Amino acid sequence: MEFVVVCKLVPDLVEDLEINPEGTDLDRQLTKLVLNEFDEHALEEALLLKEAYGGRVTVVAPDMEGVDDVLYTALAKGADRAIKVTGLEEGLSSRRLAGAFADLLSSMGFDLILTGVQAADDLDGQVGMYLAGFLGLPHVGVVTGVELAPERRTARVRKEYAGGVLAEFEVQLPAVLGIQAARQPPRYAPVSKIRQAMKEKKIEEVEGKLPSAVGVAVRRMFKPEAASRAQMLEGTPQEVARQIVAILEERGLLR
Repeated sequence: MEFVVVCKLVPDLVEDLEINPEGTDLDRQLTKLVLNEFDEHALEEALLLKEAYGGRVTVVAPDMEGVDDVLYTALAKGADRAIKVTGLEEGLSSRRLAGAFADLLSSMGFDLILTGVQAADDLDGQVGMYLAGFLGLPHVGVVTGVELAPERRTARVRKEYAGGVLAEFEVQLPAVLGIQAARQPPRYAPVSKIRQAMKEKKIEEVEGKLPSAVGVAVRRMFKPEAASRAQMLEGTPQEVARQIVAILEERGLLR
């Protein structure tokens, strides 16, 4: 079985994020990038599938600052191949990033493509959907479990809906899955294994090709503004409810 994990790097939300002078994007020069959390789970699920059914895991990521560390870490965890897609600018839309991945993957053999269900920098969850659309493959998102039937070329996929409702789908392979959570927490790669991977393994580089720029464009970004004050309401639940209604009426929010 051939498993492909599509990854991206996102701003580290632990850091203070700054907006560029044009107000259209983060200041990428001041932004530390880390592997998207959901993509870590996609990698872990791929490694679990490899251990259960055999095969190879290929990890693909766009060329950004810190991507080599991410790819060598994936190799240290058990991935067999790492590909860095060059020539892509940061802050690409989900459609254009998926198009660049699809152009590369269309020439590769694979049984299953896994990607994180969404990324922290856009939260739109569309990379997997666009990728499936470009490649003409079935797609299931918000996945929390995968079982394969290699002899029938199918996968039984557990998908989570709002409110904790679960459903199972049988999907014909090849397919694209958006992983929300692997069956176990992402494994840890010791520094010694990462250094060993850096010495013994190689990251392949492939020039990326972008589709035309269509879709939604960000015109302006703003930092959240702190409220000027907070009004604390006291009393019984009924008294507090009456105070809330009076405030809404006073501000013309109720008629």
